[in-house]
Amino acid sequence: LEVAWTYDAGGTSADQTDYNATQRFQHTPIVIGGVLYAVGADLRVFALDAATGKLLWDHPLGADEKTAGPGGVALRGLMQWRGKRIFYTAGPYLRALDAKTGKPIESFGDGGRVDLREGLGRPAASLGVAATSPGVIFDDLIVMGSAVSESLPAAPGHVRAYDAESGELRWIFHTIPQPGEFGYDTWPPDAWGYLGGANSWGGMSVDRERGIVFFGTGSATYDFYGANRHGTNLFANCLVALDARSGKRLWHYQFVHHDVWDRDLPAPPALVTVERDGRRIDAVAQTTKTGHVFVFDRETGEPLFPIEEHPVTASRVPGEQLAATQPLPVKPPPFARQAYTEDMIPDRNPAVATYVRQRLESLTVGGQFIPPDTKGQVLLPGFDGGGEWGGPAFDPDTRLLYVNANEMPWLLQLRETAPLAASMPSSAVYSQLCATCHGEDRQGSGGVPALTGIASRYGVDGLAALIRTGGSRMPAFAGWLDDGGAHGLAEFLIDGEDTAIRLKQENFPLHLRYELKGYELFLDNEGYPAVKPPWGTLTAIDLDKGKFAWQVPLGEYPKLVERGIRNTGSMNYGGPVVTAGGLVFIAATLFDNKIRAFDKTTGELLWEHVLPNAGAATPAVYEAAGREFVVIAAGGSKFGDEHSDVYVAFALPAR
Repeated sequence: LEVAWTYDAGGTSADQTDYNATQRFQHTPIVIGGVLYAVGADLRVFALDAATGKLLWDHPLGADEKTAGPGGVALRGLMQWRGKRIFYTAGPYLRALDAKTGKPIESFGDGGRVDLREGLGRPAASLGVAATSPGVIFDDLIVMGSAVSESLPAAPGHVRAYDAESGELRWIFHTIPQPGEFGYDTWPPDAWGYLGGANSWGGMSVDRERGIVFFGTGSATYDFYGANRHGTNLFANCLVALDARSGKRLWHYQFVHHDVWDRDLPAPPALVTVERDGRRIDAVAQTTKTGHVFVFDRETGEPLFPIEEHPVTASRVPGEQLAATQPLPVKPPPFARQAYTEDMIPDRNPAVATYVRQRLESLTVGGQFIPPDTKGQVLLPGFDGGGEWGGPAFDPDTRLLYVNANEMPWLLQLRETAPLAASMPSSAVYSQLCATCHGEDRQGSGGVPALTGIASRYGVDGLAALIRTGGSRMPAFAGWLDDGGAHGLAEFLIDGEDTAIRLKQENFPLHLRYELKGYELFLDNEGYPAVKPPWGTLTAIDLDKGKFAWQVPLGEYPKLVERGIRNTGSMNYGGPVVTAGGLVFIAATLFDNKIRAFDKTTGELLWEHVLPNAGAATPAVYEAAGREFVVIAAGGSKFGDEHSDVYVAFALPAR
């Protein structure tokens, strides 16, 4: 394969520390009738000639799109309706464009847009709602999930269907059940009015023949401590099957009861067909952050491999009440390691081994579902999987499921928080609301950006607006701070002025006694994962037999390659695509910036190419003008030092 064309979408900032621009460029284009529709890092939508990369039209961002939060949330895909309309999300808005011209469809919603914050039963202005993944189209309906805050207060993650012509709300499914609804008794009685999360941020699938929409949901908010949400918390951490026409629940399965480990379901369920005793069964397969694949009959929800409930140790953290058991499938085997053990201590050299052993002395290690506490534990797979948002690819000919995984240990440790007051110093407010992600030292961790250079990127007014509306993984703090409070916190971060800030007291009951100390990768003294390789894998799983067909390391670290250390695997984000011609294409690897093609039957590496930056997205494969193409968004990642906004298309040499 050779580079057929490139297109620079031009949406990145000249400032290479602009975390939001990096985080957002994870898009998989769609192709309709020889036209490729895609998005830049700034959420600008455009259309290209799919054979040449020539720009046909683009939709410039309006002022509200540039400022609407969460503004840094990735847009990983578009939707199309009957070849006439393109739907996308920017900030909290679902928008419609004419597929031929790129002009807004003014008759859709309110002047071409629908506000996803509305209709959730709470004041829209105080909610942070966006969409990282596209919804699905069924007949004349747009079925949408959402990305919401992972801190309180947070919006509920209700799934909704909108009329593709008018934008009118057609149905809503409450993922946090309301009085009288199924699952209501799995929460405290008034939880539906104040708790959030249980949202479908990873994407959806639709069986158009049966009229069933499938989606997975995330954790209930707050992710790591659930003293205010006793119960199993349906429909958080569930695979849900709904009647696509009405939104009526057909069946569900919950993968984590009362989640306190951030075990969101990160990817769209895969529609697959498996063979049992010579009979073909249409099924749905859900990959998880824990590195498992669960397979169910599409119509009945019956598991096609046994699932066992495993006892869980009770929590010692005051107020927490964990579920007594958690489910794990007997088959297929997990595609990521399930427990950190002594034989996984890296032994690249004695200094590395000694450093890691010393760190482990103060941490708890073991398998899945260790109760979080203030001592801290090694979580493997970590917060970012196992399986991640790229999701799997399925080959209907061989019935192999291809899934990439991170093998990165993270640290899960709680800290006790101080009580809130109506008026607090800016520094104390930062410690309470911001330090979990950005760190007390403001250096960031686990892909969360450092704040030490914030003054070069924002003025006080701009940062205050970001604090209120949120961005990327950052929640909207409008629920805690009014305009004056947000401005005061911004002054503290930029100028160091530690003044008193008033907090909204109506949200004080949401304040929890414990929170995550920080998002921290468990790294060795050289900055590499504190576990023996592989650090990233690509696995082919036989869904008929429930066993691996093959597994290979995915990715390398160039600096280790220079030392003769190869095939380690690396962190990877974005998924694979499988072709009828016998290939699995995947980019995803963060540090070697490559796209690769593997033999889909054997896992043999057949081709690779270095991209301008890491392709933290899923490739798209299509045909245009008589040639086959594979295109990838090469933009870098949240863990990289640089980023770009370039699409690279490959094809066989033209004859």
